[in-house]
Parts: sequence; C-alpha cells; structure tokens
Amino acid sequence: MSFLPQIVFLLILGFAGFILTKRIKFLRRNILLGKAETRNDQPEARWKTMLLVALGQQKMFKRIVPAFLHLLIYVGFIVINLEVLEFVLDGILGTHRLFAPFLGGLYTVAMNMFEFLAVGVLISCVAFLIRRNVMKVERFTKPELNGWPALDANVILIVEIILMFAVLTMNATDQILAERGSEHYIALGGLFFSGLIRPVFEGMSDVALVFIERFAWWFHIAGILAFAVYVTYSKHLHIFLAFPNTWYSNLKPKGEMDNMPEVTNEVNMMLGIPVETPVGPPAEIGRFGAKDINDLSWINVMNAYSCTECGRCSAECPANITGKKLSPRKIMMDVRDRAEEVGKSIDSGGPGLADGKSLLGDYITKEEINACTSCNACVEACPVNIDPLSIILQMRRYVAMEESGTPAQWNAMFQNMETSFSPWKFSPSDRFNWAEKVKESEQ
Repeated sequence: MSFLPQIVFLLILGFAGFILTKRIKFLRRNILLGKAETRNDQPEARWKTMLLVALGQQKMFKRIVPAFLHLLIYVGFIVINLEVLEFVLDGILGTHRLFAPFLGGLYTVAMNMFEFLAVGVLISCVAFLIRRNVMKVERFTKPELNGWPALDANVILIVEIILMFAVLTMNATDQILAERGSEHYIALGGLFFSGLIRPVFEGMSDVALVFIERFAWWFHIAGILAFAVYVTYSKHLHIFLAFPNTWYSNLKPKGEMDNMPEVTNEVNMMLGIPVETPVGPPAEIGRFGAKDINDLSWINVMNAYSCTECGRCSAECPANITGKKLSPRKIMMDVRDRAEEVGKSIDSGGPGLADGKSLLGDYITKEEINACTSCNACVEACPVNIDPLSIILQMRRYVAMEESGTPAQWNAMFQNMETSFSPWKFSPSDRFNWAEKVKESEQ
C-alpha cells in the first residue's frame, strides 16, 4: 500500500501527458493547414527578436503598470516551475522535499524566493481581475470577448490565485508538522510569507495538518498538470507559442508589403525581365489572395494561436477607434476559431475545409477588411509580433482579384494608379506643380 500514492501520481502524470501530446499534435496539424513559407533568414536578428520580445517582454513596457504585473506573473511562472520539478520527483520517488538535504540553507532561501514570487503572482492576478471586472478597461469590454473569451481569462486568473494559496498552505502546515517532530517533515528555519498564515493552522491536530498539507500538495501538482493541458485550449497558449512566433516574425520594414509572386512573374515577363522557368509541367493555378485558412501561410495560422486577446492591437487601430467594425484582435480570433473548426471536422471524419464555409464571409466580413488603413499600428502594438495586417491584405487581394468585389471608389483609384501612377487622376508630369507654388510663397 505504501506505493499507492506513487502509482496514483504516475497515472495522473501519464494521463496528462497523453492528453497534452494529443492536443499538441492537433494544434500542429491545424497550423500546418496553412501554406508553406520559409523564414529562416537573418538568424542572428531572429534570435535577438525572440530574446527581447518573447523572453524580455520588450513591447509590454509601453504600458508600465500592466507590464509590471505581467512580469511578476511571468517570472513567477518560470521560477516556481523549478519547485514543480521537485514536486514531480517527490511524486515519482515517494520522497518529501527531495532537494532540501542537498542544498541545506540555500533551500530555505530558494523557498522564500518562491513564496515571494507566489505572492507577487497572487497580487497581480487579483489586480488583473479588478481591471477586467471592476474597472472594466475598455479593450476588455469589446463584443468579440463576450462569452467564452471573457470566462477563459477569469478562470485562468482565479485558478492561478488558488494554486498560489495552495503552495503557501502546504508550506505553512509542513513547517508546523516539522517543528512538532512529525516523521518525513523537514524544518527549514523560517519561511516568511507562509509564516504569516501559520496562526490559522496552529491549533489543529497532527492528523488534520497532514491531511491539509497532503491535500494542498496533490491539489497543486494536479492543478499544474491540468493547467498545462488547459492552456492548449486557452488564449494562454501564447506562454509557449510566443517564442516560435517571435522567431518567425516579419523582419521587413513595417511599411513594406509582400508582392504576389504570380503577379510579379507576369509583370517581369511583360517587361522582358528574365524569370526562373519551373522544371516540369506547370503547377495548378493557385488562388489569388486568401479566402480560407489554407490560403494563408502556416505562420499566419500560428499567429492566430499565439494571440493572447489582450486587445492592444484593436486599441491602437484607427479604424476601430473611429467606430468601424474592424478589430484586429477579432481577425486573429476568427482565424483560430476557423482552424479549430476545420481540425475538429477532419478528426471526426467530416469534410474539413470542404464544409461549405470559409474564413472570409462566414467569419470575417468585407466591411471589416475594407476598413483597414494598412497603417501597421496593430503590428507595432502586439507584444508578440503578431501580424493581423498580413491576413487582411491577403483577403482583400482575394476580393479584388478573384471576386472583383472591391468598392467602386477603390476601382477608380486602382485605374488611376495604373494609368497615372498615383491615386489621383492627373498627369504624372504635373505631380510636382505644388512645389512651384511653395517656392512662390517663400519668395
């Protein structure tokens, strides 16, 4: 019977690992529904971008207060997971505080640091709950967050608070038992934050304390494993995807738009510029622009799964600010929702992409994408370098080149660009007439 806790722990660990592995395969397949794209150039710049933006959270600090609170949670998440390693080993080996005898006084220092970070995480989560539900910060009250997205954010924050309380409760009861000389419990010489709640448990019996300490231990480790699985279904998937997402982010200048290779080749041939002739029979003519997720690149789809729904993109979007329907955050959420829908359809033996639906039309409307000014404010604002503009431009290209469905005013502008090389209908030779008037006014 002494091995029963270890067996139960291994079963829980194995079950969580199985679910997590299955979900990761599902996400990978969904992301790869997008078209192939290679972004391995400038590796030094990509490493630097990933370290500064994903690890260093460089872009978060444009707003100091939420950035500091987020930093506490982020550092706490990384460092406290070192303690989780001890939990896992204790669960497998049937030990208690495995590292304490080897580290001596350093173990107490480490535990006090873990508790400090746990309290920091707890305070930050409470602050974020207040910002969302009491202060009602505007970017958290938009229509696209109604229902599950709002509940998801609150669930994660509440679970993190409970898990931090579990750590403090476990340490407080653990130290009381150690001082009473209970078997297997090791006195650490004083833990500050858990010591503050010790009076709550001082009058309890050893049996009650052992039950509370073991319950808190099991709750914390089971909660961590459940959290790891839940994150893959949540907006908090960015915890892991932020790193590859920033690595593969677009390093070109913000105003530079990618040309369509098919169109570029046609123009080059018309101008007599040599183009590479493909070997073998011509490939099937692809779609211009993007109508569904398989027309986007896999990086676009990964962007969608990396979105934390913070709303900084929509808060900076001039179209959104002026009351237009466009919300870059909603664009990313729609791409992710469509990928999830297609993935589930494929797994259930359904039609997948041939279900009669598409990203453009069923999820994202023409009114939304036409409202975009292509200013790149959303790209600049995103803390993990997500690029909603790339998706919007590809869908607009589809509407223009496949459906001829752009507004009439736009068609007039396109014609002027083609004939006069500017949006306005006047001769290129008259383009700098305004400069002459400036000279006259200066004289």
